[in-house]
Amino acid sequence: MAFVAGEISGDILGAAIVRALRERVPGVRCYGIAGPRMTAAGCEAIESIDALSVMGLAEVLRELPRLLRLRRNLVERLLHERPDLVVGIDAPDFNLGLERRLRAAGLRTVHVVSPTVWAWRAGRVKTIAQAVERVLCLFPFEPHWYADHGVAADYIGHPLADEIDADTDAPAARRELGLPSDGPLLTVMPGSRGSEIRYLAPVFAQAAADLHRVLPALRVVTPVAKPALRAGIERAIAAHAPSLPWTLVDGESRACMRAGDAVLLASGTATLECLLTRRPMVVAYRGSPLTAFLMLRLGLLKSRHVSLPNLLCAEPVVPELLQSAATPLALAGELLSLLREPQMRERQLLAFDAVRASLRCNAGERAAAILDELLRTA
Repeated sequence: MAFVAGEISGDILGAAIVRALRERVPGVRCYGIAGPRMTAAGCEAIESIDALSVMGLAEVLRELPRLLRLRRNLVERLLHERPDLVVGIDAPDFNLGLERRLRAAGLRTVHVVSPTVWAWRAGRVKTIAQAVERVLCLFPFEPHWYADHGVAADYIGHPLADEIDADTDAPAARRELGLPSDGPLLTVMPGSRGSEIRYLAPVFAQAAADLHRVLPALRVVTPVAKPALRAGIERAIAAHAPSLPWTLVDGESRACMRAGDAVLLASGTATLECLLTRRPMVVAYRGSPLTAFLMLRLGLLKSRHVSLPNLLCAEPVVPELLQSAATPLALAGELLSLLREPQMRERQLLAFDAVRASLRCNAGERAAAILDELLRTA
């Protein structure tokens, strides 16, 4: 069985699948593009997962000739070796094209981790239908969406829910980070990309400063996702919240979430981690005017909500402030309500607990069971 995984998240999920599959099917050969976790689980790496770990439009364009050459070589190899199944894990821009070519040549293909076709670029479902015979989904609402479009899909749960311990011991997290144990603490996470820091860090710093004027004992902590982002965050703090006690930590995003009484963060995967760590949150996003026009004015964004918690909860419980609505005053007001009104915090946490229970399904084992079933029907 061949695997093609992209990014660290793909390596984590791929390792769980390979480990469970080898227990179910002794002697099965697993090989492909794999990371260190997949390799440790028993997957033979014919290429490192780093080959697909490319972020950003400029970076992708620069690496495009190499990526196209890699995909062409991989197609040739897999068509020659003809594995029983080819499993693409995430990396849809690379994998869907690969899967479509292989399936057209008679190989059986499966894609793990649905692209966000239910939120934007819904037309990609036609490509997915051509590329794979099955999609394994991380969120419970996704198979229903695919069923409406004639694509076979199964829900396997989310690997983060299996991985993240819902330990909400804030004092322990503060000790781990070297932060004072008393007083209100706000965790601020403006994103993991340079563009997000540029658009959100100044607004988040102003919001924290506004909140500090109401709560003089307030402290702030921010996990810095990458060293290259630190300078932009430091400039925003110096310009907009110079008197606010603010600690920057390299990485440690989950510890920072656990330490905080509330979290202000950019929309993205971090919102799901925040839900799974049971921290109340306010979500915001700002992008370029062109992005806002395309997504909001031209209707490319098909979902009513952008944050994963609101998409997954039975009803929306997380404040979302987008583009011009994401003002410092509005953000500070939402955060103050979370910090001062226990019923608002409890409403979020009860909804988060229900989502966590639905996502915690042993995703690797579920995926392996489905792949085993497909192997037996070959």
